[in-house]
Amino acid sequence: MTKSRQDQRTIITDLGPADTLAQPVILQRESYHAETPWHQHKKGQLLLALKGTVTSYVEQGMWLIPPQCAVWIPSQHVHRNVYGPDSDVCMVFVDVAATRLPERVCTLTVTPLMRELMLHIADQPLRHEPGSATEKMVHVLMDLLEQAPHESFDFPIPEEARLRDLAQRLMSQPDDRRTLAEWAKDYAMSERTLARLIRQQVALTFGQWRARLHIVLALEKLAQDRPVQRISEELGYESVGAFITFFKKHFGCTPKQYHQKRWTR
Repeated sequence: MTKSRQDQRTIITDLGPADTLAQPVILQRESYHAETPWHQHKKGQLLLALKGTVTSYVEQGMWLIPPQCAVWIPSQHVHRNVYGPDSDVCMVFVDVAATRLPERVCTLTVTPLMRELMLHIADQPLRHEPGSATEKMVHVLMDLLEQAPHESFDFPIPEEARLRDLAQRLMSQPDDRRTLAEWAKDYAMSERTLARLIRQQVALTFGQWRARLHIVLALEKLAQDRPVQRISEELGYESVGAFITFFKKHFGCTPKQYHQKRWTR
C-alpha cells in the first residue's frame, strides 16, 4: 500500500489477478452492493454496468455508469467505485500496451454486440491460450471499444481548493439553487471572479457545471426506479415540468422515455 501525497489516503495497490496475471486483457463479472476503498491498477480498467448503477470517483471528477454504458479508467489512476443495490458489473482490465483507449477517464457507449462479447468472454476461464477462440474474441472486443462513442456522464471536480469545496457542497445538496453571486459571497470573491475561476478549471460556465451534476444524479436516480416527481424535488426544480424540460434539452426525450430505452430491454 502507498499513501496519497495530497491527503494521505490509504491507496490499495495489491488487487489480485487483475494486476498479477501477465495476460494483457482480463475479464471478470461480479455482483456488488458496496463501496471500494481508494485504489489503483497497473492495468487500465473498464467497468460496464449490466444492472443497477456504478459511480466512479477519480481525483478530477465523478463518473456515473448507467446500464448500457461503461467507464474507462486508465492505468494508475487512483479511484474508488460505489455500487448501487444489486449491481451486476462486468470489468475489463487491459495492459497499457494492449489498447489505444484514451489516457483520460471517459464514459463509453456499449452496443449489444459488445455487451454480449464481454459476457461471453467473462464466462470463460480467466486464463486463455494465445491463438485461442477466446483471445480472438478479445481482439474483436478491443477493436470495438476503441471505436465506441463517448458520452458526458461526468461531473468534473477541480483541484483548486475553493472550487473543490463548492463541488462537494453541490453534490451533498443538489437541491440548493443559489445563484453564482450568492455562492461567490461564501468564498469572499466577486461573482465575476468565481465565474472566471470555474471556466479556467472546468471549461464550463457555472450553470453548465451544475447541470452536468444534475444529469449524473438524474440518471443515477432513474436507474434506481425513483419517480420523476421525487427526482425533480431532490434536484431542487420548481416543478416536474421544469425538470422534464431540462432533461429533454440534454437527451431529446422525457425521463420516462429514456428509462424505457435504457433499462427496460
